[in-house]
Amino acid sequence: MHRPALKSVLLATAVALAPFAAAHADEPVLLEEILVVANRYQATDVQMQSTNSVSILSTEDLEHTAVHNVAEALGLLPGVTVVNTGQSFFGGIDGAARGEGMFAAVRGLNSEYNVNMINGVTVAQGMPYSRGVKLSLLPPSGLQTIALNKTSTADMDGDAIGGTIDFRTPTAYDFKQDVSASMTLSGRMESRARDYDDSGLGAGAAGDLAFKFGQDNQFGVYVSAYYDKRNFANSQMAGAMAARGDGGWAYALTSDAGGSTSAPGLDPLSNIVQTGVNIGVSNGSTERYGGNLSLDWRPDDTLQAYFRASYAFAETIQNSTFSQIVSTNKGRIRQPSGLYALDIQKFRTSVWYETNPEKADLSTYQLGADKKVGNWTISPQLFYSTGNNNRPDHLEASVRNDQFSANDRWNYGGGVSMGYENNLPIPLLTPEMFNALDNAGTALFARRAGQLTSQYSGQDKRGGKIDIQHDFDEGSLKYVKFGAKYIDSQRKVTNRDWTNAYFSDLVGGRPTWASLGIANGTYDEIFPGKYSWSVPKIDHDRMLELFRQYQTPASFDSCGAGRPYVDNMNCNTQKGSEAVSSAYVMGQWQLGDLELIPGLRFEHTEIKNTFWELPASSSVGGNWAKTDTTYNELLPSLHANWRPDEDSVYRAAVWTSYTRPAFVQLAGGARYDLSDDGVTTITMGNPDLKPIRSLNVDLSGEWRSDWGGYASFGGYYKHLSDYLYENGSDGVNAALGGSGRTRTITPQNGGDGDVYGLELSLRQKFKDLPAPFDGFGIGGNLTRQWTKVDLGNDTVGRDQRIQNAPEWLANAQLFYEYEGFTFDIIYNYTGSYVSVYNYLNQPGTWDNLWVRPNTRLDLHTGYKFENGFSVDLSVSNLLGDYTYWSHVGKKSLAISDVVDSGTTSLLTVKYTY
Repeated sequence: MHRPALKSVLLATAVALAPFAAAHADEPVLLEEILVVANRYQATDVQMQSTNSVSILSTEDLEHTAVHNVAEALGLLPGVTVVNTGQSFFGGIDGAARGEGMFAAVRGLNSEYNVNMINGVTVAQGMPYSRGVKLSLLPPSGLQTIALNKTSTADMDGDAIGGTIDFRTPTAYDFKQDVSASMTLSGRMESRARDYDDSGLGAGAAGDLAFKFGQDNQFGVYVSAYYDKRNFANSQMAGAMAARGDGGWAYALTSDAGGSTSAPGLDPLSNIVQTGVNIGVSNGSTERYGGNLSLDWRPDDTLQAYFRASYAFAETIQNSTFSQIVSTNKGRIRQPSGLYALDIQKFRTSVWYETNPEKADLSTYQLGADKKVGNWTISPQLFYSTGNNNRPDHLEASVRNDQFSANDRWNYGGGVSMGYENNLPIPLLTPEMFNALDNAGTALFARRAGQLTSQYSGQDKRGGKIDIQHDFDEGSLKYVKFGAKYIDSQRKVTNRDWTNAYFSDLVGGRPTWASLGIANGTYDEIFPGKYSWSVPKIDHDRMLELFRQYQTPASFDSCGAGRPYVDNMNCNTQKGSEAVSSAYVMGQWQLGDLELIPGLRFEHTEIKNTFWELPASSSVGGNWAKTDTTYNELLPSLHANWRPDEDSVYRAAVWTSYTRPAFVQLAGGARYDLSDDGVTTITMGNPDLKPIRSLNVDLSGEWRSDWGGYASFGGYYKHLSDYLYENGSDGVNAALGGSGRTRTITPQNGGDGDVYGLELSLRQKFKDLPAPFDGFGIGGNLTRQWTKVDLGNDTVGRDQRIQNAPEWLANAQLFYEYEGFTFDIIYNYTGSYVSVYNYLNQPGTWDNLWVRPNTRLDLHTGYKFENGFSVDLSVSNLLGDYTYWSHVGKKSLAISDVVDSGTTSLLTVKYTY
């Protein structure tokens, strides 16, 4: 079915469900059967009953937040870091400027280390250069219960060092009534867009229907659909981007006239200054829709057959316009001390426009059954999943002042180019420079007729499994369980590039964006409240029209101008297959109050890659080449649970796990990335990479009381070997080569690493207070982490913090529940963490890119009427804190990237029957 048609069907379904309402079952169920957990108290029951360590987000948790997606919702759980930037075109400030969380790191380990499932099916990984799954694709309304497994038993996939996240949807048997349904309408407003005089408005609709029928209600159907759209316009101050991309930084004092070495005795972080900066606005929209389907047949107590399907689609339009101050010529003035002071001799004022579009989809399908024959339970299943993360038309263009002559009238020089105010760089602009930026549409000259990149990435995953369990009626051995699983996946990535000639050569003279019809109005303040000049609003359709008009065969330059067509068509193309065969055996012994669950799992992986190999000569076409990689992993585990009474459980677990390198990293070929300013980055594959392996230990205790209290406390340890991680498109322990305008990167395995952590969770409802104060309660969690890893590269340092692993994470909640009224104040804190190693490619570890601590205060209030209606209002980031602030060096803010996305308000009205 085509996507527009599917969208229409889903919307029609949502509208048709309006007369109905949902009524979820009140009784908690065991984790193995969990579908919908309605409230926090049921979540507590499920967590305590489970055989492994698990955290549950209930339907109530998801309804009482103002988050954009399930990635942000996961941040409510202990040990989870929400990351709003990632790999490839989601990296750096480009991804963060969307103003939403994208990925979830668990217990100090990034999203690549997690297994993501929907209803127990391992989902396809559509990301181009990563095994991570971009969770911002999924809204909290589309999936109702989330289970985060922090320890793995033998019957679970073995490639989960961080955790296994299972997004669950209901079945008809999770509802009390024979017919149940709901309809939800929502409206949204984003404050930063309003600051730009954009609407910032969005809307959504969701509905579900569940019904049972037939003799003894043996048939069950559940169907849901959702649609939502958000419009955003967020502010960006991209100093770190300018430093890395345009050389917009320098040492204030150096020991040589060349300026390459910081003055002796000075800490480099106290000696670096911003010399150029990008300041801009990123505006666009995200439109999502999808749905879930569950069909069940339960003819008797011995058979349950089912079919499950889920589909999610998201299209993001993101267009960023940056004002740029670029220090094109840097000089040095010798001081009486013999040191050399920075002297900026020439600037360039310019405006750079880039788009970051995305079309992503994710779907899962499964057909299975649970059949009981005496003491045997047989559970076969077939499954399929497909996922895509495409960037179909990434367009870049610029206007600037010095493309023709070093003596152009728009050049200004002298001294230092930046001051600082409240830790943000303030350009020291002359009136002429301010006027050039403030009137960029008419004052600056159009450069190229655009550069366009089209990238497509997807995976199809299919397979089957069977689980067989035998229960024992007598003795300490309660059951033995064994099974096998096979997954075969197909993967393909393409990346093609076209670069047009200069407008001055195409149309003559010095055209401007205004004269070309590209500039269409202005944003009056480029960064409201901080930077006051205006920036053009870009007519994207006109920009794309001009690109297509001047596109020629010579524009095609995926791997370099002058290469044969066949090379530019195929050089960034990679396809391959991955087959994983696994088998396991486990059992449970009950020794009084003690449960012992030993297990053993084996996984065999065969990865075959096909890629385009380029010859050394640029005039000779390349050819297809292949590499094979095989892994064999034996994964023992032991879980022990002591339950002295029904209100407490103490757990201990030791298990092994691993993570395979990303698909693109294993190919033997090369990936070419050509920037608009002529820098070529060549990323080579390495088929000899080893998987990252981990020995994991977990200790915890959970307690609950009759007077509304719950607490858990635990510690964990992970010992990693052969560490490898890919961020942006740079392997962190990569072997670097190349010279001049070319940079070559080859991923290599690093050494060992260690992760330690402590987690504390508390919740107390004050049930013993007199009414109405007995509705008050408090809750929260606190995580302390320690991480250290050997990157395997002396250039960037051997012992480093693991990326995206803050030392502190915290959530605090004040809630009130009374006669249909609910109120929640939620505080979230994420400590600082390393985002990118060796960001400026300098010797030592001082130039790592760090993300500053982030705080967010959310508010929710709602009321449930007796007639089936309920109304909820949520406000995320109530205090308007910056949503992203990265900086070069742990203790310096001199070179930073900042995103201000304001607050998000969400109003929902729900009718239930």
